[in-house]
Amino acid sequence: MRTIWNGSISFGLVNIPVGLALATKPAARQSDVSFRTLHRECLTPIKQKRWCPVHEREVEREELVKGWEVAKGEFVVVEEADLEAIMQLDDSKAIEITRFVDAAEVDPVYFDRTYYLAPAKEPAAQRPYVLLLRAMQETDKAALGRFVRQGAEHLCLIRPKGDALALETMFLAEDVNSQAEIEEAVSESKVKEPELNLARQVIDSLVGEFEPKELTSEYRQNLRTMLEAKLAGQEVARPEPAPETPVIDLMEALRRSVEEVKDAEPARKAKAAPKGGSRKRVAARKS
Repeated sequence: MRTIWNGSISFGLVNIPVGLALATKPAARQSDVSFRTLHRECLTPIKQKRWCPVHEREVEREELVKGWEVAKGEFVVVEEADLEAIMQLDDSKAIEITRFVDAAEVDPVYFDRTYYLAPAKEPAAQRPYVLLLRAMQETDKAALGRFVRQGAEHLCLIRPKGDALALETMFLAEDVNSQAEIEEAVSESKVKEPELNLARQVIDSLVGEFEPKELTSEYRQNLRTMLEAKLAGQEVARPEPAPETPVIDLMEALRRSVEEVKDAEPARKAKAAPKGGSRKRVAARKS
């Protein structure tokens, strides 16, 4: 596994060598197709210019400086040297664990990006990695910590992910919006027991196992199909506008949902039935 940073997990007197590897592709938050902006007339890629409207000329990169706008049109100038002065010069290459917490207590809303922590190649150095992994699995704990990479401080959470350790970089508390307004609105709404019973039936009928392979994007698939069609010189048909969803009674909607699930249940069970079992039943009838 290719690592982008190598260091160690540190807590107390323990140091466990690890490497940091991306758990998702670099462009995972974007589509797998990127576009350039072209001039429609000649299909030439457009270049973005750094233009100063005061001097009415293009500005070279060395003429640029960062500015913090404190009021409209008023800036505090920040030089690169100013930023370098406050950079973390920590060269310890250590992920410092500050505490262990119940993994279930950490809300995923604080997670920014996921990385894998790869153990060292030497068998002797892998043992403490496995020891920490097993201990965290058995106690359902996760580790809060911090580390410095490329001069920037990162808060993180280390958690077991299968038979590996994963590291989540985390947002700061001030970066996460409060949900108090939503909770206040919800607290004022009451539901009736018959509605709740029907809702439970709908949920129970759709319970199944999480399948990562089902995490697909229709948009990405349609985008590829469209681009391949245009490349082949075909015209792309525009989809019909979706009809407006009619407003219906909540209880009626729940009843219909339960009925639709019941109607689809035999087909779903037949699809999920193991093929070996169906062959045995056929063989038994023949005999």
